[in-house]
Amino acid sequence: MAFASSSTESHVLPHIAIFPFMAKGHTIPLIHLVHHLRRRGLATVTFFTTHGNADFVREGLSGADDTAVVELAFPADVSGIPPGVESAEGLTSMASFVAFAHGVSLLQPQLEASLAAMEPPASLLVADAFLYWTNATAATLGVPKVSFFGISAFAQVMRELRISHDPCPALQHADVGDDGNPATFTVPEFPHIKLTFEDLMAPFGDPSSVAPMMELDGKLGKAIEESHGLIVNTFQGLEKPYMEFWNKHYGPRAWAIGPLCLSQPPPSSSSGDAGRPSWMEWLDEKAAAGRAVLYVALGTLAAIPEVQLKEVADGLERAGVDFIWAVRPENIDLGAGFEERSKDRGLVVREWVDQLGILQHRSVRGFLSHCGWNSVLESVTAGVPLAVWPMHADQPFNATFVVDELRIAVRVRTSDRTMRGLVTSEEISKVVRKLMLGEVGTEAAKNVAELSVLAMESVSEGGSSWKAVEEMIDELCAPHMHANAEAGKEEP
Repeated sequence: MAFASSSTESHVLPHIAIFPFMAKGHTIPLIHLVHHLRRRGLATVTFFTTHGNADFVREGLSGADDTAVVELAFPADVSGIPPGVESAEGLTSMASFVAFAHGVSLLQPQLEASLAAMEPPASLLVADAFLYWTNATAATLGVPKVSFFGISAFAQVMRELRISHDPCPALQHADVGDDGNPATFTVPEFPHIKLTFEDLMAPFGDPSSVAPMMELDGKLGKAIEESHGLIVNTFQGLEKPYMEFWNKHYGPRAWAIGPLCLSQPPPSSSSGDAGRPSWMEWLDEKAAAGRAVLYVALGTLAAIPEVQLKEVADGLERAGVDFIWAVRPENIDLGAGFEERSKDRGLVVREWVDQLGILQHRSVRGFLSHCGWNSVLESVTAGVPLAVWPMHADQPFNATFVVDELRIAVRVRTSDRTMRGLVTSEEISKVVRKLMLGEVGTEAAKNVAELSVLAMESVSEGGSSWKAVEEMIDELCAPHMHANAEAGKEEP
């Protein structure tokens, strides 16, 4: 493993170790946290990753060159994981996700040795909840540990209430209501929230993976419960009722410290505009022409079948709106002649893009999204309304929250109202036009613009998230640093 020591000039600062789960959507917010801590001079940081993820991490940490990066060697020949895969984006099913999580747990001895060798000693360990085994490592070394779980406070509370009420067996026997739509469970603590069986079971994937995913879910829930705190990538102006509910009824103490994406440093280029990506130049041209653009991105983890993506392509063509579509996988066939026919209105991008940069572009007025929490936050901070198409995990909870409560989005429906059902081109066209051209979209744009202001205020000096980071460090790091200092004085 490679290890770089922290700057000795800032040894009086807390030394925070950060370890994300090996998936881009889990890693990026914690990279942004590093930038936030560094820019405010709150801590020195050591960031843990694996060899296969190190280039991505170092690119994200560009400009934070004094941040130490520790590379752990990912275990070889783990059953159920394709050879060479070190990130969840390389998996093909939820069943392999469980195997991957197990493989990651084999990093524990390396992590423990690296943490024990850190100089100055770690004041705090921030670890993804999927790295449930880090609790034991932190306890062995006497280091306080907080969990990072990259979902909304709303989803976190709904997850706990699902466990408390266990409504799924009853819903299974009455899965269709009197109106022909899926039956719903009314959450007793929040009667305005109604969830379907699909919403509640989505975190566990397809039926074949439910049992192992439930076991993994139990482990991460226990890891959160036994941590010294919980970091939530959100802000009080967005989710205050759910942050308060968590801190009143559950534990450990949760801190809303987001949106972390607002700590992302602006892209830099030594050659100025010469380094501007072609897709940003395309958006510039649309803005100059007074054209509103829809951004389309459907996540990095879900493998969407080619037949479904062709329906999306046909729907975008039917809708007649301008669009930029970040496609995954890169080699997917979107239908004969689609890109040529739509070249005046649409751009298909087959590479990793700066999503927040796209959403903040003045031409972008809507976002067709899978409703992952990072994407929701980026859309909120940019003031862009959404069309949401949840597919798995916490995404249905997020969709319920942004559509029914925040009223900043419209919902995409599958043909059979299940997570795995087909979304037709007609549905894509209808929802896109509603978002970009309809009254519902206009109202959503107004609501999200108001939230965007609150997001910026929360991370500005004196804002709620600004203060929460300081409170967390003061509460958890200071006592540990003091104890270490006293122990050092007692040594002969």
